[in-house]
Amino acid sequence: MKKLTDYADCAGCASKLQAADLERIMEGLQPAHVDDRILVDFQTADDAGVYRWSADSALVQTVDFFTPIVDDPYLYGQIAAANALSDVYAMGGEPRTALAIAALPKDGPPPEVVREIFRGGSDKLREAGVVLLGGHTVTDPEIKFGYSVTGHVHPDRILTNAGARVGDVLVLTKALGTGVVVRATKFGRSTEDQLRSAVASMVALNSTASKIAAGLPPGTVSACTDITGFGLIGHATEVAQASGTTLTFTAGALPLLNGAAELAAANLPCGGRSNLGHFRRVTVGPDVAPEVALLCMDPQTSGGLLFSLALDAASGFVDQLVAAGVRAATVGRVESRGADDVLVRLS
Repeated sequence: MKKLTDYADCAGCASKLQAADLERIMEGLQPAHVDDRILVDFQTADDAGVYRWSADSALVQTVDFFTPIVDDPYLYGQIAAANALSDVYAMGGEPRTALAIAALPKDGPPPEVVREIFRGGSDKLREAGVVLLGGHTVTDPEIKFGYSVTGHVHPDRILTNAGARVGDVLVLTKALGTGVVVRATKFGRSTEDQLRSAVASMVALNSTASKIAAGLPPGTVSACTDITGFGLIGHATEVAQASGTTLTFTAGALPLLNGAAELAAANLPCGGRSNLGHFRRVTVGPDVAPEVALLCMDPQTSGGLLFSLALDAASGFVDQLVAAGVRAATVGRVESRGADDVLVRLS
């Protein structure tokens, strides 16, 4: 029987439309309707849209789906759900409901395999306390699966990618390297332990990190985004541009998945190559290891949250995350706007 990943040219979030193509499509596009209750829309390339519903509640809405990232259908469903929910967590919100989105080939996998994809997703939604309301299916040469998710957040506690403050510290909550490990696995170049590490990271919800951040005093966290298809540097660029700052990362502080460094050179996914060509206002120090530079561009699927928060709160925040089982690390800082959007330095 054909493997799930054989139905896709690019796996997971690496299957996103290239950043340059998306930018050209969106250029000059105006909102369909002007409404002063819109708090966040597509104009800052944020993780989700936010719509004020009342004085103390706002809707958070997002959609995310992708091609198979692993061959196990149950795990694919779990990863797709965790990835879709992450956008709501990145906005400081709590997901409530979901609609499934599935594209399936006419000559695709048998119903029992597709059922396992849906079961994996449903189990992950249940873990997050999210209700599945329904969904939609179409036929397509490639398998695609994911969710449209609706959540809520208090209008005064929204986290966006546009608020990073000079002097803030950057904290990342998952290790980098899912793209290269998954691609290496497809061609038989990774070990079982390396894939197991990547899968464990991808199925993990970002809810714990989001809840701990929500428990900090108001104003402590200035910005947040989740790291997915455009890689660490791509999404950091969006934060820098939306905030009018420069984000600087310490290469040696970046958490990496087991085996990711040794696999990076020969296994950068197609999305990573397009990221390399598109995000140009980036400087990587000459003493930064080439494999680390590549992993900064690696498209992540169900990646971690990148927080910008006050210096005096960063250490305690990381301690709380680690104590709760989150692989968090302080990875950089926010600086005054310079010639670059993003800098990656050895130290």
